[in-house]
Amino acid sequence: MPQQGMQVFSAFRGIDFIIVAAFGAIFGSFYNMLIYRIPREISVISPGSTCPKCGHRLTWKENIPIVSYIFLKGRCAACSSRIPLRYIIVEIVTPLAFLLAYWRHGLNSTFFMETIFFSLLILITFTDLETYLIPDIYSIGGTLLGLLLSGVNPIVTWRESLLGAIVGGTILFLISFVYFRLRGREGLGGGDVKLMVMIGAFTGYKGVVVTMFVSAITGLMAGIIVMVRKKEGLSTMIPYGPFLALGAFVAYLWADKLMEIYISFVFS
Repeated sequence: MPQQGMQVFSAFRGIDFIIVAAFGAIFGSFYNMLIYRIPREISVISPGSTCPKCGHRLTWKENIPIVSYIFLKGRCAACSSRIPLRYIIVEIVTPLAFLLAYWRHGLNSTFFMETIFFSLLILITFTDLETYLIPDIYSIGGTLLGLLLSGVNPIVTWRESLLGAIVGGTILFLISFVYFRLRGREGLGGGDVKLMVMIGAFTGYKGVVVTMFVSAITGLMAGIIVMVRKKEGLSTMIPYGPFLALGAFVAYLWADKLMEIYISFVFS
């Protein structure tokens, strides 16, 4: 391709990235509303965006992703109550996830499948962090989407998707059951089990293995830190969904490579 043609192509490619990032930020703003309203069973249609503290109806200037948070200095324009940092984090993480999917695949069916999966992980992570709940609409609905979209998923076939869902749910259910029998109290909630079913549907059985390993390591590290800070010992509660989501993200991107490294290390 002539140099001039390459420059034109690069310019259009750059515009595409800007458009994808902008849509990602808009979706991130919408996800913030879902994170707040879904677990509280508040309609996502009406009312429009409002301050949860004083009920102030946000104007369009106060509802621009990222920009409004910075302009308002993280506070409500009406009552000056602090806007949770989660809002701007989600509005930054979501476009980054969209850009990653676009960089990997361009604008095609796999891009849309990948953004759906990444979006579910974002919604689940921040909902669980805030409420200790993983709504069924994400986990069960996500499982159905994972199975249906396996045809455009580059890392699993539909058989691997189905097997991953079964293996993921079974493993975490057994761990939860054994923990309850030994300790006499719930260690993992049903939401975590259903989340693992969803993760298996998107990542397959190999992804389940990597997800379990990554979530166990990161969850253990975070648990130790929280236990030391709160001084509550083994009774300290932390949401496990975010660690499963992190493990799923790692598994989706690098499961095969990590499995190869592990096998070569063990059998070398």
